[in-house]
Parts: sequence; structure tokens; C-alpha cells
Amino acid sequence: MTINQTSVSLDDAQRIIAAGQAKASEIESPSNIAVVDAGGNLVAHVRMDGAWIGSIDISINKAFTARALDISTEDLAANAGPGEQFYGIHASNGGRIMIFAGGVPLRHNGQVVGAVGVSGGTGEQDKTVVEAAATAM
Repeated sequence: MTINQTSVSLDDAQRIIAAGQAKASEIESPSNIAVVDAGGNLVAHVRMDGAWIGSIDISINKAFTARALDISTEDLAANAGPGEQFYGIHASNGGRIMIFAGGVPLRHNGQVVGAVGVSGGTGEQDKTVVEAAATAM
């Protein structure tokens, strides 16, 4: 049996990043914005002027997490605290799993085709930017 998987293209990723950049500029939150494909592999990344260098890896890993688990990183975080069902998940996948806001799966026709991750501001700022970016899908 062969499975066909649709995935984000470079054009999609660039459009998604542009939408995220516009929102990040609007709210004055310099951000790193990453888009991964259906396999969780990086398609495109941008570090806006003034965005933290330490957030490059975080944005990429937020996108990876959202695709690897097909859940927003914010929703995952709600179930990853002590005593919750996914407690300790952040240590899996070589420590790549991010459990705070800023990563969301990208869907097309009901199918997950990739994900976007944002890092550089507060959790609320990252959430605002990632949601704006995802709407460009």
C-alpha cells in the first residue's frame, strides 16, 4: 500500500513566514519563524532583525513538535505538567519537543501538511504571531 502525503512547498513556507513577520512587526516582537514540511523537516526559516539568536533552535523545534505530534505546542503544554499524561515528553526526540506556545500544525483539506513555529517574544506574543502565520496556509 502506498500513502500519498501532501506537504507545504517553499512558496507556502515563504507566504506563511511573511504573514508571521507582518504580525511580529505590528506587535513589535522580533521573531524567529520556521516552517517544516509533512515529514517535520525544515523548509524555511527567518530570523527577524533583533530576534534572539537563542530562539532560532526553539522556533524550529516548535514547528517540529507541532508536526511530530499534530498538536499545537500550547495544547501539548497543558498536558505535559507534573502529574499530567504527557509529563516528561519534552525529553523525548533528543530534547526537540517544545512544551510552550508558538507551534501549530498546518492543515490543507483536513490533512496536516507541515507546521510553523515562532519564538522570540512572550508566550502570548509567539502565539499571536504563529496564529497569524498559520492563516496564510
